[in-house]
Amino acid sequence: MDNRGFDAWADGYERSVAQSDAERTYPFAGYGQVLETIFGMVGENETVLDIGFGTGTLTARLYAKGCDVWGQDFSSRMIELAQEKMPRAHLFEGDFTLGLAEPLLRHTYDCIVATYSLHHLKDEDKPGFLKALLPLLREGGRILIGDVAFATREQLERCKAEAGDAWDDQEFYPVYEELRRFLPSLRFEAVSFCAGVYILER
Repeated sequence: MDNRGFDAWADGYERSVAQSDAERTYPFAGYGQVLETIFGMVGENETVLDIGFGTGTLTARLYAKGCDVWGQDFSSRMIELAQEKMPRAHLFEGDFTLGLAEPLLRHTYDCIVATYSLHHLKDEDKPGFLKALLPLLREGGRILIGDVAFATREQLERCKAEAGDAWDDQEFYPVYEELRRFLPSLRFEAVSFCAGVYILER
């Protein structure tokens, strides 16, 4: 889906995600718990970069507990909705798969989060992208990735078979056993049959 598709989806995004999560169906089974897990890992008043923040479902909660929020999303409509929730946040438009907005690269962060956005990167591009984020972290900082995610390729293939026509072939879901070959310190916490949280610390 391109940015125009996300612009069109923006106003109904939270509702459709919540329905999938409540019904425990692919792709958003565990979504609420993923966000809750990441929320609990971010301290008060930290400086946070959110990559692909959407309508600000998670980021607005971090903003409310005093975090200095920076972010990038490629949907102008989602940015508009998020900015209403976080008037003092520093939000930029752009496709992160092509790189981060230049102002974001001039800062360092206590925490970098990405929820349900990493799957827009092809598998071969994920390790390099994550490694490139590490210099943006302050000492002791961490990258927290929540997404449709699997511990093994076998689990992904099983979910794909069960999802049938609902499976999205335009998305590339991260697989832990493959990513940790490039990032040995990467950790993974499964949240549901199709969701989890990746943790990478500096």
